[in-house]
Amino acid sequence: MQQDYPYALIQFYVTGPYDCSYLADQRARSQVATPNHIIDTPVYSELVRNGFRRSGVFTYRPYCDHCRACVPVRVPVAKFVPNRSQKRALQRHHQMTVREMPLEFNDEHYQLYQRYQLARHAGGGMDQDSREQYGHFLLQSHVDTRLIEFRQDGILRMVCIIDWLTDGLSSVYTFFDPEIPNASYGTWGVLWQIEACRQLNLPYLYLGYWIRDSRKMAYKSRFRPLEGRVAGNWRPLTDSDFE
Repeated sequence: MQQDYPYALIQFYVTGPYDCSYLADQRARSQVATPNHIIDTPVYSELVRNGFRRSGVFTYRPYCDHCRACVPVRVPVAKFVPNRSQKRALQRHHQMTVREMPLEFNDEHYQLYQRYQLARHAGGGMDQDSREQYGHFLLQSHVDTRLIEFRQDGILRMVCIIDWLTDGLSSVYTFFDPEIPNASYGTWGVLWQIEACRQLNLPYLYLGYWIRDSRKMAYKSRFRPLEGRVAGNWRPLTDSDFE
C-alpha cells in the first residue's frame, strides 16, 4: 500500500504539439507525469511498465494525436541468446574494463559525449549541448541511476547511464568513441546491460521506444526476442512487426 500511495498522487498533463524528432513532417505530443520530486524508483518503475521514460527529471511518454509509431520495448533477459554478429561484438571488446562512477560531471565524459554527438547526430541540436545541458539531460535524477564507464587499455571508450528499476534495468543513454574503425561499442553496451540484468536477477532490460520507420531506432530490433507495449499491453514482437 505504501508503494501505491505516491503513485496515486501523480498527475498528468499533455504538451502542445511540436516537431517529431524521429519522423519527418510529423507533429508530436507528450504526456508528462508530475510532480517530479515524488517520482522515486518504485513509482518510476511502475511508470516505465506503463510506457513512460525519462529525460533528466522529466518523465513522459508519447501521446500523439494520430500516430502510434513509438513502441516501448524491453528484452526478456531469460530468453535472450546473442546472434552470430553479437557474439563477434562480445569477442571484439571482451578486454574492456568496467567501472561504476559517481553521477556527477566529469570533463572526460563530456568531451566524449561531444565527439559522439558531432559524429553521430550532427545538426540534431544535441551536438551543441553545453555542460549545463549535458548535466540536465544525463546527471539529474530522482531515481536509482548508475553511470558506468568502459575503458580499453586505459582509454575511455563508452559511457552508459542506466536506471535500476524494480523489475529490470532501463537504458537511459549510451555514448561512445565514434572514431574507432570496426568497433561495435553500442552493441556491446546493450549486451553488457543484458548480462548485468541476468547477474542481478532482473527479468527485463528496457530500451525505451522503438519506431519501425526510424533508422535511429533500428538497432533495437536486433536484440530479440523483444517485447513491445502495444495497445496498453506487453506482448512479444513478431517478424510482421518489424516488416
